[in-house]
Amino acid sequence: MTEATMPAIEWAMIMPVIIMMLTGCVALIIEMFWPKQNNNLIVGVTLAGLGWTAFNLIGQLGSPAGETLNGLVVRDTMGLVTQLVLVGVTFLTVLFSEPYMRQKKIAFGEFYPLALWSAAGGMIMATSHNLLMIFLGLEVLSIALYCMAGLSRQEHKSEESALKYFLLGAFASAFLLYGIAMFFGATGSLHLSNMPDHFHGEENLLVISIIMMLVGLGFKLALAPFHQWTPDVYQGAPTNVTAFMATASKAAALVAAIRVLSSFAIIEIYWQPLLVAIAVLSMAIGSLSALVQKDVKRVLGYSSIANAGYLVVAFLADYELGDPNFTSAIFYLVVYSIATVGAFAAISIVAKNGKEGTRFEDLYGMWKNSPLAAGALVVFMASLIGIPPAAGFFGKLLIFQSALEAEFTTLAIILAAASVASAFYYLRIMHAAFVENQGPIPTQAAPMKFGLKAALMICIAGTVIFAVTAGKVSQTISGDQPETAISVMNTTGEV
Repeated sequence: MTEATMPAIEWAMIMPVIIMMLTGCVALIIEMFWPKQNNNLIVGVTLAGLGWTAFNLIGQLGSPAGETLNGLVVRDTMGLVTQLVLVGVTFLTVLFSEPYMRQKKIAFGEFYPLALWSAAGGMIMATSHNLLMIFLGLEVLSIALYCMAGLSRQEHKSEESALKYFLLGAFASAFLLYGIAMFFGATGSLHLSNMPDHFHGEENLLVISIIMMLVGLGFKLALAPFHQWTPDVYQGAPTNVTAFMATASKAAALVAAIRVLSSFAIIEIYWQPLLVAIAVLSMAIGSLSALVQKDVKRVLGYSSIANAGYLVVAFLADYELGDPNFTSAIFYLVVYSIATVGAFAAISIVAKNGKEGTRFEDLYGMWKNSPLAAGALVVFMASLIGIPPAAGFFGKLLIFQSALEAEFTTLAIILAAASVASAFYYLRIMHAAFVENQGPIPTQAAPMKFGLKAALMICIAGTVIFAVTAGKVSQTISGDQPETAISVMNTTGEV
């Protein structure tokens, strides 16, 4: 009989998640005793914890890849960058949340610990090759999001979005869990990295497994045809929650999907055509449906579906080119996240006296009432369209070049067409912000608080910085991989 031994623990690898979890606990304890009229201390503690986590992660960049807890947690460039994205979007969301929630009369300080725990769940998903850990991270991320989506208790649409998200999310989680069970039946292991050594020839089980897991992860990525919840939930949830959901959830699910699909190389003949069809469907449905929407948050919801399709194209190209860090997918994820959080932060300015309108006409007069928000919206929409020299242009260019190099020519053409179509609905948002208010009483936006100004300025700076340093950033993500599509950009970001 062999004695059970405690696995060696490298605390540095799990410290970011520990910091996030503990900060959430501290924030919740403060909320229990702090006066409800002011959440400034909770916000300060939350931002300090996020800053500490970011400092810890930046210190690990460049460290050798490794694993701890018997492979439950892994460290690599892709995981570290994704964790930084999760911390960054949480930081930005928290910055503009307090003034927004005060205008919406949502006096729930619980939002901040819930956001921290949700982000921590995403960080667990992004740094594990173990399916049980990925599922655990997904549930931590999701349960907190279900609660946050319904924080605007006085609005029926918020409660409806929370209920819809919860019911469909639970259904998708069941698919993922069933897929994990099929994987265990085929391999006798829950470790993705062990699959080639433990595969017993049960190919049918593996095919069922990957299809089921694609349903679960596709739901979180907002991929068609698992996207039906997206526009309704984006519209009904509070705008700060939508900003977090559109970025953090997508980042965590993308990296988890990359790890899962990469381990199924033995049956790629089955899942690759399926993923190509999903990418085409997502880009088509997202782009075409957004054209006819009258609500800005619904437009951004459908655009999120199209952008999920872009990310799938990036994954397929990087996988075919043998890029272990999936450079184009991760780089586009970064620039998309910055622009998306910034866009939702900008439109949050229309919330006032417990009410919020997010139809196009509700943005009329923004350029007079809040010129910073209107100008920022132009920058973010330009990045999402892919207009040079915004960072989004280099993100889409990298995907396009990678797709051509990997001989996914059709996908590259569809991506280009979807990007052209996206210009119409993104330009509509930009146009609405600069239309003169035509109502009998001009709309007066709430005074812009420091947190919102800071979030907008950081997002604008990020969009510019990632444009200027696109080549250097992509090379850092790729680990200086030789002669891939990143060679189209030099260290100044120029083509």
